[in-house]
Amino acid sequence: MKKKVILYTDGACSGNPGIGGYGGILIYGEVKREYSGGDEQTTNNRMEVLAVIEGLRRLKYPCIVDIYSDSAYTVNAFLNSWIYAWKKNGWKKADGKEVLNVDLWKELYALTKVHEVTFHKVAGHADNELNNRCDELARGAIVELRKTLPLDVEAADKPIGEI
Repeated sequence: MKKKVILYTDGACSGNPGIGGYGGILIYGEVKREYSGGDEQTTNNRMEVLAVIEGLRRLKYPCIVDIYSDSAYTVNAFLNSWIYAWKKNGWKKADGKEVLNVDLWKELYALTKVHEVTFHKVAGHADNELNNRCDELARGAIVELRKTLPLDVEAADKPIGEI
């Protein structure tokens, strides 16, 4: 019998593109595990999708997973079946253009074949405690990553007056 897991995720970016972070919370029964990470040059959408991927990667066995995200980009790809059409069309959109972030979508699609996932859209920056905590984790990852970057990399996307 597969374990039932709850996954909350969020992504953030300081500048878009810019320094990005993601955060997530995996819940199994009474156990909660938080995770976060980031990238020095990314987009908000990449961090939103990566937050889900990182959560699913952490599961050691196939599980039934309820995924909660405030990212319409991520959730609607599944709820509106866009991802299945993209895959069928060789990872091209209806207009024939390549799907953005295709590397992440391919990985997320593969992970959804390992686990039974259901996506749920939650309101962002509302009074959802777990979504707000994921936002804190994502923003915290940006702060931590920024500390490791040389000044010129950190300041690359800022006007001279702000450095």
